[in-house]
Amino acid sequence: MNVNQQPHMASPYGQPQPGYQGYPQPGYGGDNVPSGYPAQYAPYNGPGSAYQQGPPQGYSPYASFPSKTLTTNLVSDLSSSSPLDLGMRGPPTSGAPPVSGAQNYSQFGQGETQNGPPPMVAPPQRPPVSQPYTPAAVNLPGPQPTYGQQYGAPPVSMQQMTNQMASMQVGSTAPSPAGPGYAPQSFPQAPPVSQPPFSTAQVQPGPTQSYGRPLPSTQPSFPRPPLPTSQPSAFPAGPPPTSTPSQLPGVIQPQPPVSQPPPYHSGPPPTSTGFPPRPPFHGMQGLPMTSQGPPMASQGPPMASQGPPMASQGPPMGSQGPPMASQGPPMGSQGPPMGSQGPPMAQANHILPTQPGMPPGPINTSLSGPPPQPGMQGYPAQQNGAFGQVRGPQPGYTGPYPGQQNYGAPSTAPAPAPAAPKRLDPDSIPSPQASDMPPVQKTRHRIDPDAIPSPIQVIEDDKANKGSEPFTTGVRGQAPPLVTTKFQVKDQGNASPRYIRCTSYNMPCNSDMAKQSQVPLAAVIKPLAPLPPDETPPYLVDHGESGPIRCNRCKAYMCPYMQFIEGGRRFQCGFCSCVTEVPPHYFQHLDHTGKRVDCYDRPELSMGSYEFMTTVDYCKNNKFPQPPAFIFLIDVSYNAVKNGMVGIVCQELKTLLDYLPRENPDVESNIRVGFVTYNKVLHFYNVKASLAQPQMMVVSDVADMFVPLLDGFLVNVSESRVVIESLLDQIPEMFADTRETETVFGPVIQAGLEALKAADCAGKLFVFHSSLPIAEAPGKLKNREDKKLVGTDKEKSLFQPQVSFYNTLAKECVAQGCCVDLFLFPNQYVDVATLGVVPTSTGGSIYKYTYFQAPSDQERFLNDLRRDVQKQMGFDAVMRVRTSTGIRVTDFFGSFFMSNTTDVELAGLDCDKTVTVEFKHDDKLSEETGALMQCAVLYTSCSGQRRLRIHNMAVNCCSQLADLYRNCETDTIINYFAKYAYRSILSSPTKNVRDSLMNQCAQILACYRKNCASPSSAGQLILPECMKLLPVYLNCVLKSDVLQPGADVSLDDRAYLRQLVSTMDVAESHVFFYPRLLPLQKLDVESMTLPMAVRDSEERLSRGGVYLLENGLNIFLWVGVSAQQELLQNIFGTPAFSQIDSNMTSLPALDNPFSKSLREIIESVRAQRSRYMKLMVVKQEDKLELIFKHFLVEDKNNNGGASYVDFLCHMHKEIRQLLS
Repeated sequence: MNVNQQPHMASPYGQPQPGYQGYPQPGYGGDNVPSGYPAQYAPYNGPGSAYQQGPPQGYSPYASFPSKTLTTNLVSDLSSSSPLDLGMRGPPTSGAPPVSGAQNYSQFGQGETQNGPPPMVAPPQRPPVSQPYTPAAVNLPGPQPTYGQQYGAPPVSMQQMTNQMASMQVGSTAPSPAGPGYAPQSFPQAPPVSQPPFSTAQVQPGPTQSYGRPLPSTQPSFPRPPLPTSQPSAFPAGPPPTSTPSQLPGVIQPQPPVSQPPPYHSGPPPTSTGFPPRPPFHGMQGLPMTSQGPPMASQGPPMASQGPPMASQGPPMGSQGPPMASQGPPMGSQGPPMGSQGPPMAQANHILPTQPGMPPGPINTSLSGPPPQPGMQGYPAQQNGAFGQVRGPQPGYTGPYPGQQNYGAPSTAPAPAPAAPKRLDPDSIPSPQASDMPPVQKTRHRIDPDAIPSPIQVIEDDKANKGSEPFTTGVRGQAPPLVTTKFQVKDQGNASPRYIRCTSYNMPCNSDMAKQSQVPLAAVIKPLAPLPPDETPPYLVDHGESGPIRCNRCKAYMCPYMQFIEGGRRFQCGFCSCVTEVPPHYFQHLDHTGKRVDCYDRPELSMGSYEFMTTVDYCKNNKFPQPPAFIFLIDVSYNAVKNGMVGIVCQELKTLLDYLPRENPDVESNIRVGFVTYNKVLHFYNVKASLAQPQMMVVSDVADMFVPLLDGFLVNVSESRVVIESLLDQIPEMFADTRETETVFGPVIQAGLEALKAADCAGKLFVFHSSLPIAEAPGKLKNREDKKLVGTDKEKSLFQPQVSFYNTLAKECVAQGCCVDLFLFPNQYVDVATLGVVPTSTGGSIYKYTYFQAPSDQERFLNDLRRDVQKQMGFDAVMRVRTSTGIRVTDFFGSFFMSNTTDVELAGLDCDKTVTVEFKHDDKLSEETGALMQCAVLYTSCSGQRRLRIHNMAVNCCSQLADLYRNCETDTIINYFAKYAYRSILSSPTKNVRDSLMNQCAQILACYRKNCASPSSAGQLILPECMKLLPVYLNCVLKSDVLQPGADVSLDDRAYLRQLVSTMDVAESHVFFYPRLLPLQKLDVESMTLPMAVRDSEERLSRGGVYLLENGLNIFLWVGVSAQQELLQNIFGTPAFSQIDSNMTSLPALDNPFSKSLREIIESVRAQRSRYMKLMVVKQEDKLELIFKHFLVEDKNNNGGASYVDFLCHMHKEIRQLLS
């Protein structure tokens, strides 16, 4: 989720400043925000006027095609690469295909009908590593039914029909020398004149759309003037791709063999393709894109007269210059230029508009392959990458579907009834037809956003494929469902993905392979993760006085990877292979398979996660621990009293103390509590049960902190309840008229630490603090906020603590098991980077409520406080991760302290905290044994028991890069990259950090392209199936507020987010960087299922809709200016848009089904997150909308962050540079 979190300084993390709540600052947007950024892709950043004004209604998947799954030989690499063609083809031609030309493209409706006899040759095989995944090859034997209307004449050589969608290369000849990605041309070099200039265009009814960019439909005949590009091109090169993606997602389009002369090219390419020339693009090897063949429009002879058939027309459309294969065509030109693509048909999603100059003859919609995905630049109907069902458009997505305007304009031709509709695919929505768009937009579309991998599609596919069956952990190296999928886990020997998620479930066998791929090898471990009610918590195993059974050499704990030998008398360690005697009391016979007879009766022999009771040897100073204590330290300076924080805390604690954590809900908690208030001095309170009134003791010597009382400071709540309540009533009154504005901070933590030392127990300090500690005392700070340093090499100093005092204090806290949670209520700079040192080193948390105002922020603060006090946690914890021979843990990320290189020390470890570990090779691994890791956490439970929690994980090892790329988890990789980058800014300038992340991502994808993908033109961007979302998510990290802040993002917010992300689990980091956007107008009140999310782009918002966006820290309710009155009445109780109060923080409880459902959805969304999300109502065109737009992470943002489309093109360029 985009860290770009807050644009404005305070709010979402905190609260808007009074006045205009903090958002008016220029950085939020200046004037260039609202709808069209003067940017390269204007249309993406704002629903252009042409994009659908009405609410998107549900829509039928493809308006005009039979929708069948693409059953074809996908040449998807590894059955999984998704080639995208970011091509820059020339503008599509606008003439109609000649009637008589040989059509070399197969237009069968998806996968079933081919025009003419089937191809005779099977598609060339790919190299073994990446065999094509062939769900059902399309080249069926026997004649295929043909559709009546052919687009033009039947293809000359049937063999040429390439399977459109999959663009499998079915050629009439053996695969050309160029390799499987190239289909030989079997037609004469100059196809008959009448051949259409483009390749298999999937035709759409009416003015057809060209994917990727609306084609102008009005130009009469061919030579036409260059289209005006209304924007500078974003792509580094070449005209926008014609909107055809030339590459389907999982497929490589055939390209003409390298050695063949380009089949099309009837004349030198003109330089004006209708777009301003750009430097060659990556895709473009060879000629600058601009000279790509003549613009399509001017292709060779005007289309109408069809000079050479289109396919060979001028250079064909995309044809930039000679075919790609021989030219290194520009990117868009993928392979042969589109129009002339190998057999032309390969160019599947290419639709040409029927332009006036075209020969008559209805376009046969039914035979247009799969519906063109809009723009499908190379993505087939988003089959999950390369295979799987074609999905329908996302709800809420403004796409053409019958009955709905095509991005606001009526579709011109009736669509044939779709064949049995498959599930909607957001990615298979055709892009707006050129004729339906206002002139200004016709030229602007470059790569169609629907043509590139959609996060929503991948999430929905995963839910469909993996959400119904329980995930059993017994299979080594099996990737779990995504974090966005609801699933049940059955522990059968590996830890649940709720506890451990890996970046790859296939480790490379050696370090050279790991270095070559650059895929990070890491695990995100959440040792005390909460489980859903239908899963069993880890079993507690008690081995009595002898304690847990361990390997003699490496000290790994007994687990399913230990091999019993010699009849069960000894066991061989799975980690270090050392043989250890089995203690007599633990002995058990083996069955015929070598397993112990009691294997399934013992959790440690059959489960991935379990706990051991420990002996006194595992305790500090060899004595069992005392129960922990909670100490509440409340700032009572002027600001804290005035904003209402002191009164709210005292009032809440009266009831909250009944909910302290406990193991057994029926027994009262044995955690003791204590209270301190402070400003420049500290006030300790004696709340002993025998007192009639609490007693206050003031310590003004803050330079040498001590606790003035032992007996009566830490007490049992039930015994001292009356005295505690009396104290909590008196504190707000006592300090109501205070004039003291200065505070201390270091001595406050020292006081809590000393109290825990005196009581000889571990515990947690809850510090409620409001301002920069400037009073004379240890740990005094000064205001060092300097916006001039942002973006310079000195910026890193702002994230480092300004004094070393707190690092030393943190070390002392960890030694005592004193965890610190900090609740901040700042109205200005408080130096979170420094104040946060103790919380982040002790396993604590930081909560920040900027410009805290009781009426609007109280609910959020109290919910956070309640959860923080009640959640399950362990104290005085030590975690160690052991690995099998061949790899070792080399790095750790999170909130903890390390005094040596192996032990992660956590004064407190709660159920929300994760520790991320990175592995490196120190030897070779073997494919037979795989790689093992065991995470052991020793901690004191809230009842005072010393326990060990063990999580075991086995992953596969591979010697082929293709296997590594087949089993990665992108969400976990992004979680690791974000933590790595956020830590790096402490030592490097943010620009260097961003560049190194981009470079690593490009290396990962370039390695895949070079070693695993089938040969294909360099103009194609080919992504591994399981990493096809790496670019979009990485872009969200790069443009997050921490790495690329807007002018109004405060240093404190950046430091706060930096520390927050360091402990996030994968589910939290996912929604944080890529927020969830739900179209509420599609909410089905009956079913209570959430509407399918839409992509985070302004283009997806309908003016008639209401959307809910959440990122784990905030919830926004965006209301379109044309939302239906009934919808507004149901949600807000008023039918008028103008009467909606944008200051409301909770929805009115109205008595109608929609209101109830919506409030339940908001509550359930909040329940999934570890922090309470405050609701903000954002009306379209209101000033608050700037903040909301900051979270539409696929669009470009005000602080220089690229849009998803631009970034994808940039990554493609980087990959091409690496490959060349």
